[in-house]
Amino acid sequence: MIFVTGDTHGIYSRFDDPRLRKLGKGDTLIICGDFGFLWNGSKEEINILKKLSKKKYNICFVDGTHENFELLSKLKIKKWNGGKVHHIGGNIFHLMRGQVFTIEDKTVFTMGGGESPDIDIRFETETWSDLEIPTREELIEGVDNLQKYNGRVDLIISHEPPAKIKDFLLLNTGTNASITAINTYLEDVSRTCKFDHWYFGSLHMDKFISNTHACVFNNIINAKTGEIVRR
Repeated sequence: MIFVTGDTHGIYSRFDDPRLRKLGKGDTLIICGDFGFLWNGSKEEINILKKLSKKKYNICFVDGTHENFELLSKLKIKKWNGGKVHHIGGNIFHLMRGQVFTIEDKTVFTMGGGESPDIDIRFETETWSDLEIPTREELIEGVDNLQKYNGRVDLIISHEPPAKIKDFLLLNTGTNASITAINTYLEDVSRTCKFDHWYFGSLHMDKFISNTHACVFNNIINAKTGEIVRR
């Protein structure tokens, strides 16, 4: 089965969650951005990745805005389940932007990236990278890949939400983050593509917006059914 959760930000204790014990061999956990375990290449980080790579389920992630993109970009691009990935090691895969994967007979469209709401602070501390913003080529590749499937996939996994949903959620939280070009692009995807479920993680909340769209952070969700995994 395919499960989704929100940004892990390099916090290993997220994988000690007892709910993850319900995932078995061959299952896949997809993280909706800001994986965070490829950051500085330290010995501690390498050891954590080794531990994660021994999990019995696949660990996949789309990139968010808090990633070491320079480190990611140095990895070889490989094919996995029909789409392009960076293979981190063992069972860990970075699902690249604009790809369609077939995982357990489900088609999954992925679009990572975004624009940091804290860009001013991160620019001053030299932790911001313009590689967080999807390129024109990646966006076009996404459209082309969706067209190969006649605009119909089972699941969409992104870091950012479509524009209308982000606007709705921000209005209700009083957050100052703005609607960006990637939100507008995803709004076009939402309007023109057919899908069963769409999961995103950038807003750090657990909320079902509709029967199809859900923002996920701490929840672990069965991606096929949309049901929350309980303890």
